Amino acid sequence: MDPESKTLDSGKKVTKFTLATNESFKNADGQKVEETTWHNIVAWNGLADIAGKYLKKGHQVAIEGRIVYRTYEDKNKVTKNITEIVANDLLMLKTSKEKA
Repeated sequence: MDPESKTLDSGKKVTKFTLATNESFKNADGQKVEETTWHNIVAWNGLADIAGKYLKKGHQVAIEGRIVYRTYEDKNKVTKNITEIVANDLLMLKTSKEKA
């Protein structure tokens, strides 16, 4: 899914998107195993503008940021735990499929 951007009532801009990281290794039986982990990324203000304007699903990006853990109650009073990476910097990486 492409990044989702919005401007809050306070005037701050936020863009949220998910990032997949892939790892491959051989298990004890010698078989190749591939694992994908999904990360929730949040970018604010100027970085939010860049991410919202230039990132699309499938684009490669390097993210630097900090991990934030949040807890909230949903409308049914169920406690939800959220782990996000708040981006401090991002580097858009070009793939061979993308045009220069």
